[in-house]
Amino acid sequence: MNKNLKATLFAILGLCCLQIQGQTSKQNLTQYVDPFIGTGFHGHVFMGANVPFGAVQLGPVNISQGWDWCSGYHYSDPTIIGFSHTHLSGTGIGDLGDLLFMPAVGKINLKKGTAKDMENGYISGFDHKDEVAKPGYYSVILKKNGIKAEMTASERVGFQKYTFPASDKSHIVLDLVEGIGWDKAVDTYIRVKNDTLIEGYRFSKGWAPDQRIYFAAVLSKPAKKIQLYNNTKEMINKVVLGDSAKAVLQFSTLKDEVIKIKVGISAVSTENALMNIKKEISGWNFEKVAVQADEKWNKELNKIVVKSKDIAKMRTFYTALYHTMIAPSIYNDSNGDYYGSDKQVHRAAGFTNLTTFSLWDTYRGANPLLTLTQTDKVSDIINSMLAIYKETGHLPVWHLMGNETYCMPGNSAIQIVVDAYLKGIKGIDGELAFEAVKATAMQDDRGLNFVKKIGYIPADSLRESVAIGMEYSISDGAIAMMAKKMGKTEDYNYFINRSKAYKKYYDPSTTFVRGKVSDTQWRTPFDPFKSAHMKDDFAEGNAWQYTWLVPHDVEGLIAMLGGEKSFTKKLDTLFTITGDMGAEASSDITGLIGQYAHGNEPSHHITYLYNFVGQPWKTAEKVRYIVDNLYSDKHDGLCGNEDVGQMSAWYIWSAMGMYSVNPFNGIYVFGSPSMDESTLNLADGKSFTVKALNNSTKNIYIQKATLNGKPYTQSYILHSDIMKGGELIFTMGDKPSKTWGVAVKDRPYSVK
Repeated sequence: MNKNLKATLFAILGLCCLQIQGQTSKQNLTQYVDPFIGTGFHGHVFMGANVPFGAVQLGPVNISQGWDWCSGYHYSDPTIIGFSHTHLSGTGIGDLGDLLFMPAVGKINLKKGTAKDMENGYISGFDHKDEVAKPGYYSVILKKNGIKAEMTASERVGFQKYTFPASDKSHIVLDLVEGIGWDKAVDTYIRVKNDTLIEGYRFSKGWAPDQRIYFAAVLSKPAKKIQLYNNTKEMINKVVLGDSAKAVLQFSTLKDEVIKIKVGISAVSTENALMNIKKEISGWNFEKVAVQADEKWNKELNKIVVKSKDIAKMRTFYTALYHTMIAPSIYNDSNGDYYGSDKQVHRAAGFTNLTTFSLWDTYRGANPLLTLTQTDKVSDIINSMLAIYKETGHLPVWHLMGNETYCMPGNSAIQIVVDAYLKGIKGIDGELAFEAVKATAMQDDRGLNFVKKIGYIPADSLRESVAIGMEYSISDGAIAMMAKKMGKTEDYNYFINRSKAYKKYYDPSTTFVRGKVSDTQWRTPFDPFKSAHMKDDFAEGNAWQYTWLVPHDVEGLIAMLGGEKSFTKKLDTLFTITGDMGAEASSDITGLIGQYAHGNEPSHHITYLYNFVGQPWKTAEKVRYIVDNLYSDKHDGLCGNEDVGQMSAWYIWSAMGMYSVNPFNGIYVFGSPSMDESTLNLADGKSFTVKALNNSTKNIYIQKATLNGKPYTQSYILHSDIMKGGELIFTMGDKPSKTWGVAVKDRPYSVK
């Protein structure tokens, strides 16, 4: 054999072996994901089939509408009105629910009906024992007609599979009226192209005021008839245009006959929706697409490989990781086209445009987690935000489907952009990013005019004034760090001064932050337990919780509260004191330990503050209690709203043993690792492993640590050190160590 040919064959064989080894090294981690976790209590998570960060979330919709049905599905509800292609996950407001399909047999019902009168609607009951849910796949048996409904998805295509009984009256209803929560259809359209293809659009108004979704639906079997309606009025032609477009796809079916539907979606056009189908799911092999969806999830889940003898912990962890990758969601077509915030179509974008930015929630932990596990996705997130800035003049606040909802206080996108820049995420225009964060912080609306003029927001000028002002301080601290890194001294001095504005809301006589009417007058009456009613100064919280909202300047917070001793005493009290929060207290204030509210995001960093005063064992106690008691592998396993990944991100961080207290300084503060071992598989092929020796439910305290074999006394670690790869080993014990992490030199810091 020719030597060169022989060498080439050996090289190919070696490459194949490496590829096989790499493939087999990936663990089957989707087996630990249980999508039912968080569908009960107030978790509000999405139930259904999707792929990581996909535009399509195809899943069931219950008949109930209300706060606990923000995702369209709640574990307590035994009804299904259909399967829609867009859902939110973990929010406190309901929206989306576009393109609702529902199979049925017999009498054609054009309205959903009611739980008490199912015969006169397309609604059906179901049992949880007849449901199967796993990453990328969902199925249920509809009790009304015995139809088995199955679904899977690609990024922009929902794939439905319905198994019918024998009947000449089998049909599938497409209802463009129905939406979730606040969503209301305002303009709908369906056109029958032929007996296997329909197309149209649904424009609606809800939380996001101007939502637009185009679709194309392809049938695996020609319909014997496709009848169109506007509400209940029958159309005589092949087009329906109005505010209540519906279609009934009629079939004759044999026993156990399968009918499949592929639905492509687009925010640009029906042509692009059909193109997405052709590019992403060209054939009809449903099982293959479901396997591919599982593989996509498994690839992403393998970016963090954990070990624990407790299978319930494994389920909780990987379901949490799964929940962090439902959003942000893709908002462009397979050719790069997207519909911008300027209401214009942008062609062939050079990045994956994204939406569903729950930034007030996710900037704290979910977005910093992505900088370790999803560096490419972080680049897309930032470039999507910068595109919004170029289209609107400011960064997003709570962005949804090409719309700004202006929901929640602050300008939290600033922290996320700065964090990505300071961590050196590739593919970001630094100068444009700084221009965007500065321009956003220098607006005149939402209280910023007061911040620029007098340094605080008067309580009688804007509701939630303290919450907004505290959040602006955090954003200003982030801009200052970015300006310092870029050598912009004047900007640094201006924004570092503004970042101290949180002190203006602090009343030494009460030792709490509170509403301020003028330089010399506080809003009265004041009660630190009373919280989030419309006339108050906080957002989904009270003064007990908001006084600690200074993650960017913990040293300044300690000094403001009178030094380490006073700070620690007040922090201890936070976890023990109880009081009447009033009848108007926000339903988001859940997961209470004293006045610490783990069910809502402003509290998420607080347990880790003990490290800043040299008492890491107290952080360990609080963190381990929350991990073990406020999360579980049950349907009510979240103590508050998932909030588009943040509630789960806190668990992931904490189970590995750390958290991003300051969400943009690249420092992760140690707590108490509940996993025996956690390995971060980084983008460049490196890995970073955290091991907890002697770990148990009693051995919750870090006794000592080593980093790459050398003693490590600091109670934090830098992002840059993790990205180098290596091994961090904790030795755990059942009693606090009074030496490890205690010295001033070993404590975390906000800014140096």
